[in-house]
Amino acid sequence: MKTTLSKCPVCEGELTVVRLHCDTCGTSIEGRFANSAFAGLKPEQLDFIETFVRVEGKMNRMADEMGLSYPTLRNRLHEIIRALGYEPGKDEPGDNIVEEKRREILEKLDAGEISAEEAMRILQGEE
Repeated sequence: MKTTLSKCPVCEGELTVVRLHCDTCGTSIEGRFANSAFAGLKPEQLDFIETFVRVEGKMNRMADEMGLSYPTLRNRLHEIIRALGYEPGKDEPGDNIVEEKRREILEKLDAGEISAEEAMRILQGEE
């Protein structure tokens, strides 16, 4: 079954759900129903969120289950946060610079430019 559309395919306007139907008993309900904030997410983004919740937000478990590096997982999470209308790290003033440096270190680690030990020392402020 396909997920509910949240944007009009013609004009990109917000769609409103006006009818719900039960396949089991045939009941239909008509009215105006609000869309979920998640209605506009792609199936792979919803899968990511489901896995994230199931593993209690533990990125190391996400990496193991999805076979992806930490920086890739972090980037996907940021894409989802933006798709929901938020900006990652915006609620934490001054943290954007720290997050940028952290991301650079993790990308270097992922590319094999630095060791895990070196990355930990840098992230812990020892260098």
